[in-house]
Amino acid sequence: MTIFMMFLGLAVLVFGAELLVRGASRFGAAIGISPLVIGLTIVAFGTSSPEMALSVKAALTNHPDLIIGTNIGSTVFNILFILGLCSLIAPLVVSQQLVWYEVPIMIGAHLILLVMCLDGRIDRLDALILFSGIIAYTLFAIYKGRKETKAILKEYQTAFAPKMPEQNALFVGKQLVLIITGLVFCVLGANWLLDSAVILARVLGVSELVIGMTLVAASTSFPELATSIVATIRGQRDIAIGNVVGSCIFNILGIVGVAGLVAPDGIAIAPSVTRFDLPVAIAACVACLPIFFTGHKVSRGEGVLFLGYYAAYTSYLVMASRDHDSLPMFSLIMMWFVVPLTLVTIIIFLYRALR
Repeated sequence: MTIFMMFLGLAVLVFGAELLVRGASRFGAAIGISPLVIGLTIVAFGTSSPEMALSVKAALTNHPDLIIGTNIGSTVFNILFILGLCSLIAPLVVSQQLVWYEVPIMIGAHLILLVMCLDGRIDRLDALILFSGIIAYTLFAIYKGRKETKAILKEYQTAFAPKMPEQNALFVGKQLVLIITGLVFCVLGANWLLDSAVILARVLGVSELVIGMTLVAASTSFPELATSIVATIRGQRDIAIGNVVGSCIFNILGIVGVAGLVAPDGIAIAPSVTRFDLPVAIAACVACLPIFFTGHKVSRGEGVLFLGYYAAYTSYLVMASRDHDSLPMFSLIMMWFVVPLTLVTIIIFLYRALR
């Protein structure tokens, strides 16, 4: 029954996110917002609405590990799994200029969060700084979006400016109903998913942090996964990448910021977050830099590498949570063979790109 309620909550949450994104996108178009800005802000942030609903509910009910686990885990899932999977469908060529700015911003946001977590708590001042960051990023995205190339503008025009009926008051009213309905479903689904995740963590004997980093993070990232896969198949690869990177920024600055503001006593941070989880997320973000610089694309080979790392990362979390006998050998192989080999490869790629 717990697993059934978890999947039911996830389905309701994703359905609510779909209604929210659809209504907000059409409403934005109806009041004159450009398709590029809709794609960079409304859609990118709307696909993160499951994480937002879950995190706010977790903040109000004192489940800090699920807040941090879900949003950090979503970064790892978005970059390693979604980009990896999409690049297997078709190599992802980066033409959108904003992405070149977004990746350093994404890295910076995670570094700021790491510094804030060092004292073991995100208080309201920290949360306010994070929330101010998402406002600044949104304004920056709108500003840079106006300077994009004609090809990118056309790509977003095709994706986010579908033929719509006459935009009268009735049409705008329908979009507002979609937005409100989507929010209601998001809240309802978040309640069911959160309660099920807490029960499942207790039954399996693992922490809420691990459940958040794995199952909940992957589940709430379904909208980003669906959006990026569809965009890749349609050849709109800038949208596939922009959606992932933009969502990672919003997860850290927007969602953790809002959750920290509404949490009565702030967000408590487990020691493992600063020792392992956040550094892994930062490493995943940094791995995007040389890939985006080397020919501005994510190749199929790099996609396989991303998926392999996600599998290794998830395996480590599961083994560590159960104190598995194979954990020491697995950690030894990762630390002294896989990680150094990857670092050398990244340095070589970056050196060639700079030359």
